Amino acid sequence: MAIEITRTGHDAAELRVLAVKRRDAAQGRRLLAIAMVLEGSSREDAARQAGMDRQTLRDWVHRYNAFGVDGLRSRRAPGRAPRLTAAQMQEFRALVVAGPDPAVHHVVRWRCVDLRDEVARRFGVTVQERAISKWLRKLGLTRLQPRPYHPKKEPEAAQAFKKTSVLC
Repeated sequence: MAIEITRTGHDAAELRVLAVKRRDAAQGRRLLAIAMVLEGSSREDAARQAGMDRQTLRDWVHRYNAFGVDGLRSRRAPGRAPRLTAAQMQEFRALVVAGPDPAVHHVVRWRCVDLRDEVARRFGVTVQERAISKWLRKLGLTRLQPRPYHPKKEPEAAQAFKKTSVLC
């Protein structure tokens, strides 16, 4: 039984020209197979020359009829939903930029382990340290930290020491 192509926006020659201009090689093969069907080739011959099964060609013809040339593009799977919402991610960014409170967090600088524990406590989301590292990179932050600053440090005493010490 022949495949019926109901979309008449392009003829076989135009589909071949479009196939050549596509960056997606799979979409180009699909366009060439549909062009062959429009020229009168059998479904089996068109599918074999395009490197697919007859049923697969039939499915692509249905997609072409419904959505046109753009319907033949390879689609990527959407992937897993993000662990944190956009608002939570902004709160995470603010937390990292503000730095830890030594009295509350019991650390003087953030490490991925500490951030992982804080994310679990605040948002109830358990992730690995690697995920924290990826989030920091995605937010444009770095894991490199300045030297920790001791909260009881006296700047005057440090200046006095610098002025009076003798260096070799």
